[in-house]
Amino acid sequence: MQQDSVIFNLIRKELERQRNGIELIASENFTSLQVMQAMGSVPTNKYAEGYPGRRYYGGCEVVDEIETIAIERLKQVFNASWANVQPHSGAQANTAVFLACLKPGDKILGLDLSMGGHLTHGSPANFSGKYYQALFYGVDRESGLINYEQLEATARAEKPKMIICGASAYSRDWDYRRIRAVADEVGALVLADIAHPAGLIAGGLLNDPFEHCHIVTSTTHKTLRGPRGGIIALRHDFENPFGVKDPKGNTRMMSSLLDLAVFPGMQGGPLEHIIAAKAVAFGEILEPGFKAYGQQIIRNAQAMASALVARGYNLISNGTDNHLMLIDLRNKNLTGKKAQETLDKAHITLNKNAVPFDDKSPFVTSGIRVGVAAITTRGLQEQHMETVAELIDRVLTHADDEGVIADVRNEVKAFMQQFPLYPELG
Repeated sequence: MQQDSVIFNLIRKELERQRNGIELIASENFTSLQVMQAMGSVPTNKYAEGYPGRRYYGGCEVVDEIETIAIERLKQVFNASWANVQPHSGAQANTAVFLACLKPGDKILGLDLSMGGHLTHGSPANFSGKYYQALFYGVDRESGLINYEQLEATARAEKPKMIICGASAYSRDWDYRRIRAVADEVGALVLADIAHPAGLIAGGLLNDPFEHCHIVTSTTHKTLRGPRGGIIALRHDFENPFGVKDPKGNTRMMSSLLDLAVFPGMQGGPLEHIIAAKAVAFGEILEPGFKAYGQQIIRNAQAMASALVARGYNLISNGTDNHLMLIDLRNKNLTGKKAQETLDKAHITLNKNAVPFDDKSPFVTSGIRVGVAAITTRGLQEQHMETVAELIDRVLTHADDEGVIADVRNEVKAFMQQFPLYPELG
């Protein structure tokens, strides 16, 4: 069989793009080489519907071991009592939780997408807003911080079945204890979607949602630095509040309902090659150096935030506790779309993003989202954030000057050669 030179040449081109650019997309990271090797390995050939020891196909004895190791390592990472590593993505992990815990039309309360929330937390464009009655809380206009008073007032007035905490563009830590208190008061379950800060939580660097939230979901890329995929985990299993019985008449535990929601509820065969890569990544997280990586992420993010503020950029909430920051560009007379497209030309990659109380469409936006997990993996430290901020500022200050953009593009390539990416790949 002849190698597909068209596709492999494009893969090589993508490798060079990643090597030569500054990657600031908050939801991206660089896996280790061994994680990528596991993704491109022979478990991709194996169908394994079901769970370890309970498969619908034969020949699963080896992938059973792989998946069991992934589960046990993930439980260690978060001190959990139960975990499911089969969701293909964070969105599908959230879908499974909804399927296990809600009926169509039930009320859910999540952070508004326009305030930094996620599509799967009730957006009308998403299944979560189409099949459930979505209610929202936001952030305070002045501080940019979660408006817990609004969350509590809405919960008490509407009595949702589920309160969702977590975000795709929020730079501060969460008060999970406070959310759980109001949830208990109104009889709601709490889902924490920690897709973005999961690696920092795993390192003990941010508040722990597992102690206060009934169910936790996450992606496995971003700050966990694994393959693209999803997970669901519980620290404390509990009897489901719906009275669902197993065939023997015993009340099913929530872990059982969640397993059934993933398979056969909303997925077929698991991606065992991705689960193998998840297991490798979880093993890396359990190594002592991972906490130091998380600490460096936070130092880099705070150094980047300070450097941008010094250049007159308006950061929502005036800083960051995690790996990202959200920047309102209206005082710079730029849209998020223009900023993203212009920085792309200079090989500085980030994404346009709505800011709280935005007056522009989601396709244009008034802001950008910046994350430092990927460049931290490359080896950049606090002192390098000043350089990155200066390059960003120079491009945005001269957004229509192709000469300046070309100069910055050359500087970016030279700068990033100090931080090799996958040298083993040649």
